[in-house]
Order: sequence, then C-alpha cells, then structure tokens
Amino acid sequence: MGATENIWTAMDIAPSVAIQDSIPHHPLSVDTALSFPVMSHRVMKWEKLDDSRFSVETVSGGITNLLLKVSVKEGNGDNVAVTVRLYGPNTEYVIDRKRELQAIKYLSAAGFGAKLLGVFGNGMVQSFINARTLNPADMKKPKLAAEIAKQLRRFHQVEIPGSKEPQLWVDIFKFFEKASSLRFEAPDMQRRYETISFKEVHEEVTQLKELTDRLNAPVVFSHNDLLSGNLMLDDKHDNLYFIDFEYGSYSYRGYDIGNHFNEYAGYECDYSLYPSKDEQYHFFRHYLKPEKPYEVPEKDLKALYIETNTFMLASHLYWALWALIQAKVSAIDFDYLGYFFLRYNQYEKEKQMCVSLAQSHLSV
Repeated sequence: MGATENIWTAMDIAPSVAIQDSIPHHPLSVDTALSFPVMSHRVMKWEKLDDSRFSVETVSGGITNLLLKVSVKEGNGDNVAVTVRLYGPNTEYVIDRKRELQAIKYLSAAGFGAKLLGVFGNGMVQSFINARTLNPADMKKPKLAAEIAKQLRRFHQVEIPGSKEPQLWVDIFKFFEKASSLRFEAPDMQRRYETISFKEVHEEVTQLKELTDRLNAPVVFSHNDLLSGNLMLDDKHDNLYFIDFEYGSYSYRGYDIGNHFNEYAGYECDYSLYPSKDEQYHFFRHYLKPEKPYEVPEKDLKALYIETNTFMLASHLYWALWALIQAKVSAIDFDYLGYFFLRYNQYEKEKQMCVSLAQSHLSV
C-alpha cells in the first residue's frame, strides 16, 4: 500500500455522543505486511506533529487482528492514548464489518467496549481501555465468572436495530460452502485437507441444527467470541470490560454461553479445563438472577445446562469450519488446519453425551 496520509487529526477524535451517528471514515489502509517501524508511521500521521510527540506499541496480536496503542503528547504535556485495531488480511470472508459497526454504536451506548472514534480501510480507532487482558485461567475464578455472567446477561438485553433473525446456522452453512471447496497450493496441506469427509460434516451440522431448534432457546444479541482475550479487567477499580464485537450477531443464548465455556480451553484446546457442572451452575445462577443467585430454581439451572452444552457442540463446528477458511486466506502464522482437527475431534468426543442429554430432556 502507499503511505496513509493524515488519517485523523487530534480535532477529529472527539468524544462520542450517546448513539454515535457520525463516525469519521477514511478510505485508505495500512499495509500490515510492513515492518513494525514503517507501519507505525502509517497507522497515524498526526498533523503538525513530529515523531517525538507520538509513539506506537503493540498491545496484542490475536489470530485475526493486530491491536496497537497509539500515544500522543499534547501541547500541555499530557499523554492521550487510543487503540488502533488492524483487521487481519481477508477477514471479510468470515466477518461482516457492516454488521459489526452497526452494533458497536449501540453496545458502546450501553456501556460495553471502547468508544468508536473512527474507521479506515482496514481497521478502526477506539478509545484506549487502561486494563489488562484476561487469560483462560482467570475466567474460572468464581468472582470473575460471576461478574462475566452478570455482564453477559446485560449484554444480551441490548437491542440492536435491524433483523432479529439468529445468524448462527446461516453463518455455519456459509462457512461450510466455502470450506468444502478449497484447494491448497502446499501439497502437505492439500493432503491433510482431503482427509476431511465433508459429507459427514454436513450431516453433523444438519442433525445438530435440527436438535437445537427443538430446544427453543432464547434469541439475543450475542458476542459470539467471548474468549479471555476479549475480556479486560481494571484491577485497580475492579471493572470488567467486554471488547471486540466483530463476530457479534443475533444468535442463541445457549450458544454464546457454551462458546464462552469452550474458551476456557485456550488456543491450546485443553478441554480438561472446560467448566464442571458445579462451575457452570455458579455461572448460570449469576446470569439468571444476578441480585439473588441462590434463589434460581433447580429446573431452570438444569434447562440452561442442557441448552448450553448442546449449543457448545455448535461452537466446535463453527470454529472448525472457520479455521479451514482461515487456513486458505489468512497471512497470520497460525496452524488453522490443525485447529480444524482439534475442534472437530472435540465435537466428536463430546457429541454422544451432550446429544443424549438433550434428547432425554426433550422426551420428558
């Protein structure tokens, strides 16, 4: 890419209103293949500022995005920081950016995430949250698990304008169509890819959809990617933040919770860390009745347990198919093909128990 000129000036980045109707947009992009020092200058060329007045540092690099902290020294000597999120290459194949930007405005107004300050060709600028990113082990701590549950309940109550149709199975079948027709240039990757029975995968997706449809799970606006990296904690003030809503959509309550529980395993997919029934019930109590968690009826806990652990299977299928697409299009150094097998194999391991539980519940 060519140089990105004057993405924003300090005057452009103004406090947002309750619902942000006017967000600065710039059509140019930042080439994420550039070396970090070169990229830094192209992320934000502040007007009339020399290099001594701003700095850029990496906050984190996930498997789809790169997060940068841009600090600017103002005329009075104060430092002001913003976060610049650079989308990974080709992420538009699996992420609806229009849907994301629509949701951010309303989620921000409800107190979730950072303020959206501006959008450019392959990323966005947001207010900087002075907090640490959680790790998977943090999510199991009872106090934090309870707070995540309370905030997730509140998140699910946010109304986003537009269609309320659940997108989970729409997205999974779209992923399937793309994932089942790939071809890899590397012979070893192509050989591994050809070991996948897409006829079997399609049957599993179809059967699981039919089963989950019978559960009549509530449809809510869901985060859909509530892993530890998308949770931040300000230890000083004990404030928890949900961030990164790029996979957000209307979906099923049980899917959002089940997907979150799967993330206890981390990128290493250590599913021995998946929460026990008691740990899940602790979460459910604070989700269902935050003010009086120990007054939740047993039947409500059991119903949500079945709902969550059935949709947990859908989470494995979603991210398995997602990983195949990423294996083809992503430039990020990550074994996406291996990730497909990790998630799909775990689906097969968990399927019989979870499906039997759901079927027994539905037969009563």
